[in-house]
Amino acid sequence: MLESLVIKNFVIVDHLELNFLPGFSSLTGETGAGKSILIDALSICLGQRAGTDLIRKGEDKSDITSTFTIDNNAQAISWMHENAIDHDGSLIVRRIINIDGKSKAFINGTPSSVSQLKELSEFLVDIYSQNSHHSLLKPSTQKEILDSFARSQNLASEVKNAYSVWVALLKEYEAFAKNRESFINELEELEEKYKDFNALNFSLDGWEQLKAEHKVLNNSAELIAGTQQCLDLMDNTDKSSINEKILTLKNYLSSLTKLDVKLAGKVTTLEGSALELLELSRDLNHYLHSLEVNEGEKRDVESKVESTFNFLRKYKITPEELDELSAQWRDRIEVLSRLLNESDNRDKVDEAKRSYDLLADKLSGERKEAGLKLSIQITDKLNELSFKNAQFQVKFSRCEPSSNGNEYIEFLIATFLGAELRPIQKVASGGELSRISLAIRVSSITDVDVPTMIFDEVDVGIGGSVAEIVGKLLKALSHKNNRQTFVITHLPQVAAQSDNHFRVSKKLTEDQTSSDIKLLSKEERVTEIARMLGGVEITQTTIEHAKEILG
Repeated sequence: MLESLVIKNFVIVDHLELNFLPGFSSLTGETGAGKSILIDALSICLGQRAGTDLIRKGEDKSDITSTFTIDNNAQAISWMHENAIDHDGSLIVRRIINIDGKSKAFINGTPSSVSQLKELSEFLVDIYSQNSHHSLLKPSTQKEILDSFARSQNLASEVKNAYSVWVALLKEYEAFAKNRESFINELEELEEKYKDFNALNFSLDGWEQLKAEHKVLNNSAELIAGTQQCLDLMDNTDKSSINEKILTLKNYLSSLTKLDVKLAGKVTTLEGSALELLELSRDLNHYLHSLEVNEGEKRDVESKVESTFNFLRKYKITPEELDELSAQWRDRIEVLSRLLNESDNRDKVDEAKRSYDLLADKLSGERKEAGLKLSIQITDKLNELSFKNAQFQVKFSRCEPSSNGNEYIEFLIATFLGAELRPIQKVASGGELSRISLAIRVSSITDVDVPTMIFDEVDVGIGGSVAEIVGKLLKALSHKNNRQTFVITHLPQVAAQSDNHFRVSKKLTEDQTSSDIKLLSKEERVTEIARMLGGVEITQTTIEHAKEILG
């Protein structure tokens, strides 16, 4: 429910704070007083496009804040949770329009986007302007009204999703059938490539080890000669070998320690070096024996290196790319193999079609059942609105499967006895459309629709007893499921039915025009209804008539 609206520097509004009540509220006032400012300000607060021309003259920004209670609004609460915005049963929406054309939006103090405001507004307020009935001429609107009345929105969404899945699979299958030959050729090439790859037993680490091994084998003669030379320098029997020289050095130092004990540590160091050189000699001997060339092993290594290089050259790739590319080849082979299993793919298409058909048939059943009920209810309301002997019918025409189901939905009407049922747009005039729109809205409303509804001069073109009936219908609508209903009207018969009556007035202050909205007391309401009945000069007779209308 809309609790309050605070408007600052908006069009001809300087500063206005409005508090609203449950039930049916009317807004009246002279032409040009600014009755539609409420709707315009609220619409902009909830995400409608706004221009700088709406900022009050002489000001640098407009600031609009609306407050709602959402305790019983499950859809709004769910949206708040999904968008991680805290709430305590209260919702405050604020929008600021700056003179430079930029705007800021906040939901419960959290900076938000205009698109978020629009999403949230769908669960808060429905606004029906005097021209909104033209949307009823659209098949999409008629379908939405019927699905809402049938409480089939979720099922309609499932049908839409099932249709998307079926069509996507069908397109994939048709593309496959068209390109089957190219898929077969691609699969054969990939399988050959992947077979050659598997024969390499390739890994990047293994490739680096193989290159190192190949390098050693190719240089084995040089390595053997060099290692042998190192061993000769260390271990030959003549006095020029390293080991002999160290032994001579050790003996010489040992004799010197008898003269100075401080040299004993140097002897110990030399003994350690001698042991390390001995260990190095053993290691080099082992290494030398390992260098004995196995010609078979050498051929195997050379063959592996050559095969890998040939593979890389053939497919123009580097070793670093091969691991990732091979995984892509494998995945593509799986996809193509699955696609080329024509029976399996066709089965998936058929299964998706069966799923769609089941859901679409169920939706058709719910729509047709609801269509009968809605046709009766709207016909009754049309008769109340002076369409005597009128008839309304929801027509279903079988059509090709679509995201909207298997039927085309159309609202038909006959406005007098014996008239042929025809589409609304081919029968009704502008004034009649207003009444037809109201009858449809009142009849199709459900407890899952938004809690606040605003009607902006939807009663245009009617008067007398029909106007009174319109007022009673709007009042009944507000009392249905504790809904909050607003109407902007020029008709006293409509305003008299409201639970709360607001008067919009305009005044001139310091060369600027300002608009004001006030909740009327019982006495003030009599005066306003009398003004609406009698025009400029209000007589006692008009006053009495106003009291009579108000009851």
